[in-house]
Amino acid sequence: MAVTSEATTVWTGTLIEGSGNVALDSSGLATFQVNWKARAEGVANTTNPEELLAAAHSLCFSMALSHALTQAGTPPESIQTTAAVTFEAGKGVLGSHLLVSARVPGITEERFEAIAEDAKVNCPISGALSIPITIEAELA
Repeated sequence: MAVTSEATTVWTGTLIEGSGNVALDSSGLATFQVNWKARAEGVANTTNPEELLAAAHSLCFSMALSHALTQAGTPPESIQTTAAVTFEAGKGVLGSHLLVSARVPGITEERFEAIAEDAKVNCPISGALSIPITIEAELA
């Protein structure tokens, strides 16, 4: 069964002076303020497309890694993934860096790194991106 997720953005004004809100329609969990300054310079209490992309990438990767580890016979106790998505005005989204720490009983560091690399490649969000994706994965 396919699931379609929706979010809606309402933007007012020009790119530089304008602002808007993005709502997570499917879950109804949150509405976030957005503006150009937050995207180009980083501003507290205001999000941007890259932060939302980082959230999606870190979540998707963690799910893919959990599944891959379980399939390998070493289910994880916990996984913490930070996705750092870099944006540069005039160039666009430059890449996503995954920083992963996991507690996985019964696995070697080498095997864990190989499974994490495979999960990076096979995560559906990774597959949807046309940017460089790098990873640092270690056992906690």
